[in-house]
Amino acid sequence: MNWKTPAILVAACLLGACSTLHSTFAFQAEAAPQPITPAVLDMPPLPPAPAEAEPGAGIVDRIVPARIDAALKGLVDSGQLVGVSALVYQGDKQVYFGAFGMADREAKKPMTRDTLVQIWSMTKPITGVALMTLYEQGKFKLDDPLSKYLPEFADVKVWDGLDADGQPILVAPKRPITVLDILRHTAGLHEADTKIPALDDLFKKADPLNKNNTLEEMAQKLASLPLLYQPGTRWFYSPGPDLQALLVEKLSGMSFDEYCQKAIFGPLGMTHTFRTVPEDQRAKMAASYTWNGEGDFSRDADEEDYQYNFQPVALERGSAGLVSSLDDYMRFARMLQNEGELDGVRILKPATVRLMATNWLPDAISEREWLPSKGRVGFGLDFAVRTHLPVGPDEAAGEMDEFFWDGAYDTLFWVDPLNQITAVLLTQYHPFGKVPLHPDFRDAVYGPAMPNWTPPTP
Repeated sequence: MNWKTPAILVAACLLGACSTLHSTFAFQAEAAPQPITPAVLDMPPLPPAPAEAEPGAGIVDRIVPARIDAALKGLVDSGQLVGVSALVYQGDKQVYFGAFGMADREAKKPMTRDTLVQIWSMTKPITGVALMTLYEQGKFKLDDPLSKYLPEFADVKVWDGLDADGQPILVAPKRPITVLDILRHTAGLHEADTKIPALDDLFKKADPLNKNNTLEEMAQKLASLPLLYQPGTRWFYSPGPDLQALLVEKLSGMSFDEYCQKAIFGPLGMTHTFRTVPEDQRAKMAASYTWNGEGDFSRDADEEDYQYNFQPVALERGSAGLVSSLDDYMRFARMLQNEGELDGVRILKPATVRLMATNWLPDAISEREWLPSKGRVGFGLDFAVRTHLPVGPDEAAGEMDEFFWDGAYDTLFWVDPLNQITAVLLTQYHPFGKVPLHPDFRDAVYGPAMPNWTPPTP
């Protein structure tokens, strides 16, 4: 498979011409149910389509396992990680597997292929796929107001500072929150991370993400809070996927977890992906560690670490909460690589996967919180999309049109359509990014094949 730059897809959808587009996408009649309205989505004028690449014109002819082994084992041997594992496919062939160090250092339990880990925000792409299966059924449009399905969001207000008496100034939104906004983190939603003390205090008091809330209760509490910004004007990481999970429930008539099992996990044979881990699988769970400084990790307490996974919780979040294994998440990622199908089972239409893997952030959305730390990327529907090739040693290796996301405990996956590479990387420590795991792994996968990449000086 060789995907062309997604701008072509966006242009076609904006013109309502999805069903007639023919390109290296092999885009046939699996079009989006409805054309998308540019005025609602604030999309900028699109640049001319680039010249078509030759089929199979990727830069990586061969993955070098020894190079990946050296990178991952080196991080464990130097004490920078407790344990790590990785799996890489190119096309339909496994080209790398490696596991190093300990899943549970104190129990002397090694990291293995079937180790289970908390994937945290790598739950989000699964949530997006679940919601987009309902999109294909015509259950909603991307430019629909969110309040059409969640009426509690009909009267939201936007934070506009404090008045002379220290009271919040709230203004009406200039346009409604759309379903697209909760898929691309442009709704104005937030957690207690805005750096505005009064607004953060309101979030803490409402406590919408308490595990004892239902999704419905969570949404009502979120809707009672002021938005951080006018919808569609900024990118700010948010609980949007949790509202996606509620939309799945509203549109399917099933609980979110039940729908994921029916629509994704069951069909794909993902038998080791859970929110509540069965008792007979709990011995496979990796311990989680807090990074306290170079080479210093302390084991997290089990009762705190596994509180969302060893007993049922009311809040079936779309943003986080799932546990998975290397092979299970690889099956999900390979389905995306294969344009929605794996082993004869179709989860999404090719057009829908391409829609998700399109950058939906116009240049006008210049405030993007920490997203630029991921490289020169935009954002699609629940994952980042690479819009420029990486340059120099300060940006990890990668490929144009690659889409990816990671998790709070430093897990990572990506799909690279041009080189047909699918990669999953698992470890369990936090805070995120304290160890150069992601750049070292990426650089080892792509290595000297990257034309603009210069290896760091030893």
